[in-house]
Amino acid sequence: MHRLVVLVVPVFVLLMACEFAWGWLKQRNTYRFADTVASLSQGLLSQALAVCTQLFQIGLYALVYPHVALCTDAGFWNSALGWIAAVLLFDFCDYWLHRAGHESALFWAAHAVHHQSRRFNFSTALRQESMVAFLGWAFYLPMAVVGVPPEQFGLAGLIVLVYQFWIHTEHVGKLGWFDRVFSSPSNHRVHHAVNDGYLDRNYGGMLVVWDRLFGTFAEESERCVYGTRKPLAGFDPLRAVLGPYAPLARDAWHTRRWRDKLGVFWRSPGWRPADVAARFPEPDFSLEAAAALDDPPVGRALALAATLHFAGWVGMTLAFLWRADEMAFRTGLELLALTIAGFWAVGAVLDARLRLRWAWPAQVLLLALAGALLFTAG
Repeated sequence: MHRLVVLVVPVFVLLMACEFAWGWLKQRNTYRFADTVASLSQGLLSQALAVCTQLFQIGLYALVYPHVALCTDAGFWNSALGWIAAVLLFDFCDYWLHRAGHESALFWAAHAVHHQSRRFNFSTALRQESMVAFLGWAFYLPMAVVGVPPEQFGLAGLIVLVYQFWIHTEHVGKLGWFDRVFSSPSNHRVHHAVNDGYLDRNYGGMLVVWDRLFGTFAEESERCVYGTRKPLAGFDPLRAVLGPYAPLARDAWHTRRWRDKLGVFWRSPGWRPADVAARFPEPDFSLEAAAALDDPPVGRALALAATLHFAGWVGMTLAFLWRADEMAFRTGLELLALTIAGFWAVGAVLDARLRLRWAWPAQVLLLALAGALLFTAG
């Protein structure tokens, strides 16, 4: 499975290059350097973490499957109809997990990283979450009950995930009947927008039919403003992943009632106990202010260093994924730790919080250690 991810990466890179070139020619470039690096870093980190969290990615599903599966007819599941059923079932379960990711604060904290970019392009599609697997695995267990084999479950998930790549673009307009049935660029732009009329809409991964059935559909009718209502400051990947949990922990600590302490995590994102809201007030959201936000400029020296460091970790992470199935679990954990440190340093350089005179030797050391681990892995 990890090698399939590596093999599809060149396709993603080519498509991003085509989208960038088209936007440049049309004088409507939707890419920004630091934002793109940050999004791709999150995608690679999520894949590296997946190597070490197989228990949650597919392991628990495989453990439950033999005990609950109702239909284990291999002939059916290997047929075209069986594959269509598996993909549709995955998309249906994914709708409910995705919806939980927007309607429960704890799940939103895990999912928010995918929405933090204020750009909407193919790199945003690769800005994948690292923490959702720990919470979301149970949403797919109905597939095990139906009888979808574990390997087919994993591949169906990959199909749904890869499909969603192309719908992250501003360069494809409305598509008529297609928009009424499938998730499309127009439908997904709505999903990523922070406009009042667009919040918590269009969760479907492949099919928008689920949204139409369950009352969460909204049609694109005004210009979308992207990002999160509490914008991410900077490009630190650890802050992006862990930062959304901090205000939840703070509010839970300061509120008095135990019911509210639990409610902070399980009620809708943005809900706050009255005593905490009065003690620590927050400014109201302004769509105009959100639309005016832009990434700070990055100097040439920082951009060059970040590019070279990032390229080094792209190569190292892909090599890690390629050899993931043949290495010891401890080696995988060590490589994951080094990968996190390496991408953190890239973000710190982009945020101008790590000086280049320290960043260069740190990255050389980290890459050397990771390379040595890969060379001796087995």
